Amino acid sequence: MASSQPRPRPQVMRLTEAAALRIKDVMTRADKPVAGVRVGVKNGGCAGMEYTMEYADEIRPTDEVVEDKGVKLLIDPKAVLFLLGTEMDFKTEKLSSQFVFNNPNQTSACGCGESVQITPAEGAGAR
Repeated sequence: MASSQPRPRPQVMRLTEAAALRIKDVMTRADKPVAGVRVGVKNGGCAGMEYTMEYADEIRPTDEVVEDKGVKLLIDPKAVLFLLGTEMDFKTEKLSSQFVFNNPNQTSACGCGESVQITPAEGAGAR
């Protein structure tokens, strides 16, 4: 007997505790109230694509909303298949601190680490 319930959609991204704490910290210092942090990808860099992050003033009807560890991420709909299964972390090292995307769809990165090559997730289905 087939179930009439739709299959639950997988969560596009998840956050480590360090990333969630850092996002909460920077959001409290924003110049004005924000609805969340918009995450996406864009063409650019020597490897082909770059991750993007920005404050979002509002939730767009097309945004994929991810709530994890008290943080609201708004995923650009064009980026969903590129980010599916990604874990966002925040790393602090001796000379730098930055958000790091542990993405199973990433196939390579440039030497400086600013851009990546990403293949869309397979079998995720159209949205």
